[in-house]
Amino acid sequence: RECLSIDVAWKLNSQHVLDRLSALFVSRGTADYIRSDNGSEFTAAAVRNWLRQVGVKTLYIEPGSP
Repeated sequence: RECLSIDVAWKLNSQHVLDRLSALFVSRGTADYIRSDNGSEFTAAAVRNWLRQVGVKTLYIEPGSP
């Protein structure tokens, strides 16, 4: 496991997530799946639709899980 990117901000939106994922997919290849929390920037329809279009599955961490 490795951390490929860390961005710190008061608020990250779905476009920020798409920009970062696009750059990572270009440099590292498309992921088989993305695991994330249920934050609005990750569950946004724009992100889910884009990931579906590029063939990436999504897995969400259940609320209250470590």
